Amino acid sequence: MTAAPAMSLQPSSDGLPEGLRPLFWDVDFELVSWHVHRDYVIGRVLSVGSWDSICWLRTRLDDDALRRWIEQRQGRGLSSRQLRFWQVVLDLPSALVDAWVQSEGRKIWEGRGRG
Repeated sequence: MTAAPAMSLQPSSDGLPEGLRPLFWDVDFELVSWHVHRDYVIGRVLSVGSWDSICWLRTRLDDDALRRWIEQRQGRGLSSRQLRFWQVVLDLPSALVDAWVQSEGRKIWEGRGRG
């Protein structure tokens, strides 16, 4: 089995790699700007991005910036599983992540497909 080709790191006009295009299936990718839509880009990469796209993001933001981004949003937009991953990678406080994961709103949202 051959490995998937690495994401193209050739930037578009505003610095977003062409390889990020599939993450923005619901918008006009040509209009997405790192400088204007930075929070949106970060959220999309962290929530549905491939390993290559996460690696690209980590060249743009250091661990402190990613940690602050997640903390400011209290983990919103990320699944419990994703939050646990970032808890380990970014050394997020366990008590903080536990509180986010156990919040009522998250329980309702993440339990929607279970019957």
